[in-house]
Amino acid sequence: MSIFKKILTAVRGGATEVGEAIVDANSTRIFEQEIRDAENHLTKAKRDLTEVMAKQMATAREVDRLKREIAEHEGYATQALSKGNEALALEVAEKIASLEAELAEQQTAHDQFIGNVERLKDLIKKSERQVSDYKRQLSMVKTTDSVQKATAAITDNFVSGNGKLLNAKDSLERIKAKQQAFDDKLNAAEQLEAESGDKSLEDKLKAAGIGAQESSANSILERLKNK
Repeated sequence: MSIFKKILTAVRGGATEVGEAIVDANSTRIFEQEIRDAENHLTKAKRDLTEVMAKQMATAREVDRLKREIAEHEGYATQALSKGNEALALEVAEKIASLEAELAEQQTAHDQFIGNVERLKDLIKKSERQVSDYKRQLSMVKTTDSVQKATAAITDNFVSGNGKLLNAKDSLERIKAKQQAFDDKLNAAEQLEAESGDKSLEDKLKAAGIGAQESSANSILERLKNK
């Protein structure tokens, strides 16, 4: 293969890749448009079906008319024979033969219309069910696409903002440490005041049984006995 042919092949391959990438990027939109196209075809098919059904009705009326006319002419032929006029009866029979040929043609056409109508109705019903299924699938595809985009956005934000999150964590730890240091200083000051004040001395004397003691029920009872 020459260099020029290889270049052309590479260009075609690149064009194919670009085309596939465009299709993949717009696959949901393409699918949705294909559903709309199918619905348009269904609408046209229904209009065509009404025309076929109208022709079926017309041939049915023609078949009935020809049957009545044949029966009428058979009566004429019978009357001609009853009157001994075979020439007239033969002429009427020729008319009946023509009517029967026409009836056969109309009956064939009518039967074909019936078959076509039934087939078209069945195809339209199947197509409608398929389009309905595609619409449900489209709804799920759109929902899935939205969820995936939201997940991707959250992931991207987390990855790109990971440094910011770490900085925020450091700031929080510093705030907590500062608040804990403040609480520690406050507790230390309270403890120091308790140890160096009069309250500390009173507590020590009370523990040693020295100084004013709180009256108890037993001590009061003992005092009253001594009196």
